[in-house]
Amino acid sequence: MVTNQNIAKVIQALRRAVKRWPEPVVGHYKQDPYATLISCLLSLRTKDETTKGASERLFRLADTPQSMVRLAAPVIERAIFPVGFYKTKAKTVLSISQALLDRFNGKVPDDLEALLTLKGVGRKTANLVITLAFQQDGICVDTHVHRISNRWGYVKTKTPEETEMALRKKLPRRYWQTYNDLLVSFGQHLCHPTSPWCSRCPLASACAKRGVVHSR
Repeated sequence: MVTNQNIAKVIQALRRAVKRWPEPVVGHYKQDPYATLISCLLSLRTKDETTKGASERLFRLADTPQSMVRLAAPVIERAIFPVGFYKTKAKTVLSISQALLDRFNGKVPDDLEALLTLKGVGRKTANLVITLAFQQDGICVDTHVHRISNRWGYVKTKTPEETEMALRKKLPRRYWQTYNDLLVSFGQHLCHPTSPWCSRCPLASACAKRGVVHSR
């Protein structure tokens, strides 16, 4: 089981392991808060390779709130297809871009609570923008972070939001900014939802394997 007594060694092992895998696509835009925000919205319920292509196509057309609101929704839809819920996401991209212009002088706010006031921005997205684009402490919990943290036995929660709150209480603050990046890569390439590669896992001896029925 992963505990605060061995979490430092676990994080160290993860950092070594993820070096062989590509960086999650949203991390490619961490120098630009707006691109980070929009690419994260596109990534929801969408595979990384699809998000990558969609983000590149969209940002060739517009890469600021000012230029984005000049695009018609069907143009954005065509650019981001086939991301999941592409029609809804096109409308969200436009509405958030307009809200940034109307309420934040065209700038992405560097405050979690302010980000959460943008319609369509949930805690996962807001925390990712805070940590990636602004290098502030936050805990972004997606499906990988939620699943793996529970699989290890580090937390015992039922929802991603519960996991975030549990991690805020338990995870040492020095790991907050990088925890999502590490677990996303780990979850995509080794610790799969079903049939994880336990035989190849550097954390196998520490993992409680909660919920694991079949492994390789």
